Formats: sequence, C-alpha cells, structure tokens
Amino acid sequence: MFVDKYGNKLTLRQAMPKILNRLNNYWLDFELMLLRLAGHVPSHTVRKLIYKFFGVGMGSGSTIHMWANFFNPKNIEIGADTIIGDHAFLDGRAKLTIGNHVDIASQVMIYNSEHNLESEKFEAIEEPVTIKDYVFIGPRAIIMPGVTIGKGAVVAGGAVVTKDVPDFAIVGGVPAKIIGERKSKNLNYRLGRARLFQ
Repeated sequence: MFVDKYGNKLTLRQAMPKILNRLNNYWLDFELMLLRLAGHVPSHTVRKLIYKFFGVGMGSGSTIHMWANFFNPKNIEIGADTIIGDHAFLDGRAKLTIGNHVDIASQVMIYNSEHNLESEKFEAIEEPVTIKDYVFIGPRAIIMPGVTIGKGAVVAGGAVVTKDVPDFAIVGGVPAKIIGERKSKNLNYRLGRARLFQ
C-alpha cells in the first residue's frame, strides 16, 4: 500500500514515521514562508518580535536586517549587540550559535547541513556552526557546516570558510586561508543602533 521514494514497499508501521515527518516538514515550510514575509517588514522591532515568536533566540540590542532567510529557526541563537546584514541566510538545521558584538555583513550565507557526496543515497550531514564574540564577516561570505569562527576573527568578503578559524585570525579566499591577524586583542566595543528601515 505504501512505498518509499526508492519504490520499496512499506507497512503502515514503517510508513507512519515518514508520514509524520512529511507533515512536520510541511509545517516548517509554512513557518519559513511566514518568516520570509516578515523579512519585508521595515521595522527592526516588529521583525525581532516575529523572529522570536518562531524560535530565533536574540539577545538585547541585536537585529537582523531585511530579507533574511532561515532554515529551522528554533536552532538559531544570537547573542547581544549583534547585527546581521540584509539578505543573510541563517541555517538552523543543526545548532547555529552567534555570539555577542558580531557584525555580519550583507548576503552572508551560513550553512550547517550539506549532502554526503560519498553516500549512494546522497543523504544530509548536519553539523553545528559557532561564531564567537566580536567576529566580523564580510559581504557574501559563505560559512560551511561544522565550522567554529574564533573570538575576534575576521572573514573577508566572498570567502568560503570550510575549516575552523582561530581567535583573531583574518581569513580570505576560496577556500578561506589565514591572510593576517587582528592586532587588537582587547576588544571592547559595541556595534550600536542598526540603520532605521533596513
């Protein structure tokens, strides 16, 4: 009566978890659509309330600029005084932790799930991403699954980060490599108010 995506026959008992998973995914797709619509609201306060309602953890003074996209917002935790630029993509299929005083520029994509290229069934691999305090990530950078970006590190615009970044390192390129080091190690700044209507 039931078959999986490979054409294998399933009993009702085998099919039921798959059916429930499919229904859960439909609900998640609906949530993501609502979050995408919320990204068009030109008010930081209203967007923040909507994002928190759907499970995004956001600390005091933090904001996400317009047109952000999400996967599974309940696994996303953002610290205090952090600004995330417009058109950012925040993947919450595994845990995504973003620290305090983090500045993420426009169109940055942070992924924590990718396909297993060695698998016959091409299934997903999920690994958490951690971005520590005082990190700056330049525009259009891509952060890949399983990466930890150390305190005070800088990711140059357009970089593709596939490996951990040490504290205070400056990385750039594809794949990202260390190209320098941040001289000041005693970071103690606040990013301040985000631009209005963005």
